[in-house]
Amino acid sequence: MPKDAEPAFYERADAHINLSNAQLQQAAPGEVSASMMYATARFNTSLSAGSFATGAEFAAHRRQSIEYFLREYRLALEEHMDEYIANFEPYMERSRGGA
Repeated sequence: MPKDAEPAFYERADAHINLSNAQLQQAAPGEVSASMMYATARFNTSLSAGSFATGAEFAAHRRQSIEYFLREYRLALEEHMDEYIANFEPYMERSRGGA
């Protein structure tokens, strides 16, 4: 999680999560997750491509771009996994309609 993130950062993230949660009414969790990961990869690829003047330049930086996104995703995933492990019972009770 960014240490100095402004509130809008979390609002944007929550908007994506809320959309995915709404999609759970019509699709299985794994399908929603796969769609979200696919969309994230597609969006990040588009943004990356836009920062280069040519396809050849983009291709030359392909590996570095992939490594950047994988590293950032891994850091976020590890952080959230650790948080859920530390708070498993209250988080799961809330998600199951409890307190």
